[in-house]
Amino acid sequence: MELLKILNILSFKIKNYKFISGGDINQTYYLDTDQGKMFLKYNLKSHYPNLFQCEYNGLKVIEESQTFKIPTIIECSEEDHLQFLILKWIEKGTPQEKTWEIFGSNLAKMHSIPQPYYGFTEDNYLGTLVQKKPQCISWKDLYSNFRILPLAEKLFNDKKFNSKDLLSTEKFCNSINEIFPTENPSLLHGDLWSGNFIISNTQEIYFIDPAVYYGHREMDLGMSKLFGGFSPLFYESYNEVFPLENGWKARLPYTQLYPLMFHAYEFGGFYIDEVKNILKNFY
Repeated sequence: MELLKILNILSFKIKNYKFISGGDINQTYYLDTDQGKMFLKYNLKSHYPNLFQCEYNGLKVIEESQTFKIPTIIECSEEDHLQFLILKWIEKGTPQEKTWEIFGSNLAKMHSIPQPYYGFTEDNYLGTLVQKKPQCISWKDLYSNFRILPLAEKLFNDKKFNSKDLLSTEKFCNSINEIFPTENPSLLHGDLWSGNFIISNTQEIYFIDPAVYYGHREMDLGMSKLFGGFSPLFYESYNEVFPLENGWKARLPYTQLYPLMFHAYEFGGFYIDEVKNILKNFY
């Protein structure tokens, strides 16, 4: 059994373990050990090379920003054909109003830290999608050439897009400078939906499962709005610390285009109608 291969090499004693459902990509387990409660996830090295090392690196970059906590990283390693990541277990709580305010404020602070370019220092992952690491001088270059257009090609090859859809995608990409206000690149969580942060039972905010890169800050706001779950206090607090440019709500669909295109590609065409609805303005 793959799980036992990992458990047998750990330096601490496993008292009990339990499978946790809900993940789309990895096998995930709760571990009760002689050194406390932990969270384990693993996958095949051949499926998504360096998946957990990329996650580890992204978590450390967020931690270094001194804006959000991350779960204590116990181990990130490989064994035989497997790769795995073990984090300290975080007991979840119910967020209070003040916690949402702190959350918004801290995200604004993270976004306000100057970054040198658009892109990142290494390739990493958005879910199962490899995010390329180019170091671009403009948001248009990164978003069009390394995010949107490659996904449009994948959707076309999968027959989810036709030639007209490709043309509208290209028109959208050519309009990026007119759509988005010019701002300095920000450190982004990159996949900021309600399943990728934890409010602990002590009201501390932990980021998990990042897809970090340096990009336009409205991308994190758009992702947070895509599936819901964030209090209005979160956005109000963010806007007080680092005011958003006028029209940011109208631009949300254009920030959501990237994750929606990925979901349409990853899940066999689901969300394709949402993608085409955004692009219809460019037909």
